[in-house]
Amino acid sequence: MARPKVFVSNAEVPEPGLALLRQECEVVEVPSNNPSYDTILQHMPSSGVDAIFWCSKYKLDAAVVDAAGPALRAVASMSAGYDHIDAHLLKRRGIPFGNTANVLNDAVAETAVALVLTVSRRLQEGRRALERGLWETGRPQFMLGLDVAGSTVGVVGLGGIGQAFAKRIKAFNIGKLLYSGHKPKPEASALGAEFVSFDELVRKSDIIVMACPLTAETKNLFNAQVFDEMKSTSILINVGRGGCIDQEALVDALKTKKIWGAGLDVMVPEPIPVDHPLVSLDNCVLFPHVGSATVGTRAAMAVLAAKNILCALKGQPMPSPV
Repeated sequence: MARPKVFVSNAEVPEPGLALLRQECEVVEVPSNNPSYDTILQHMPSSGVDAIFWCSKYKLDAAVVDAAGPALRAVASMSAGYDHIDAHLLKRRGIPFGNTANVLNDAVAETAVALVLTVSRRLQEGRRALERGLWETGRPQFMLGLDVAGSTVGVVGLGGIGQAFAKRIKAFNIGKLLYSGHKPKPEASALGAEFVSFDELVRKSDIIVMACPLTAETKNLFNAQVFDEMKSTSILINVGRGGCIDQEALVDALKTKKIWGAGLDVMVPEPIPVDHPLVSLDNCVLFPHVGSATVGTRAAMAVLAAKNILCALKGQPMPSPV
């Protein structure tokens, strides 16, 4: 009996995931570490495939699903977010779909903490001053930052990543932890987190961390009106999705000092053009979407995506279904 055929959209998938698939399947990889959408389609076997292992920034849409053929029985994305997957299409066609939730919580939470510290202590600005020969050692007021200790921290999206971040930021002796969402979460009590409305979180927080997915509800959630409500000494951190922030409004808020600063691991587009205003602003720290980029985390994501596929091909529930 022929082994199931699995199409992998990127040659840079960590080996542990591929090795797991190869034990039971024929694996067809796109021979490129960063293939274009057209390249991915061109390498889809004309005979079709049984499953798709999607590791790409491009949209997995009807064209990809159609190219995979009628034998397609499973799709797994090597990501927690899935705004780049037409999940509604897969559901209509009865194709099981899974993501890699939770295994990246710690790594992304660490990235959020790194952004908080880098922005609050003006580390990027200080580094640039050093490089330009502007380090003034005789000035006690040089590069004054903001204290994380005693601050009010608000989390928008107290899911797995938000909770992992909350556990870490509490070690910095913060004053209060707030969160907003559709409803209170039972896990919040152990964290000492207080459920408040989004408007109250925006008004009261010194540090706001976005760990929410991109949906119709959260698109441009942080806009000009919200920036007007934030404290002038507040910091905005985003480790969710770039589309949750109106970037033009953010540029204005940073330039006019409506807010103290911002730290983004996600933005629109990715990669962001080097001449984009956010790149040159001293009070905006940009990371190149490295939230889950550790050796161990990426390997765990690849293994979970492979398990999602293998279980679906056997008619079993995916360990991380959407």
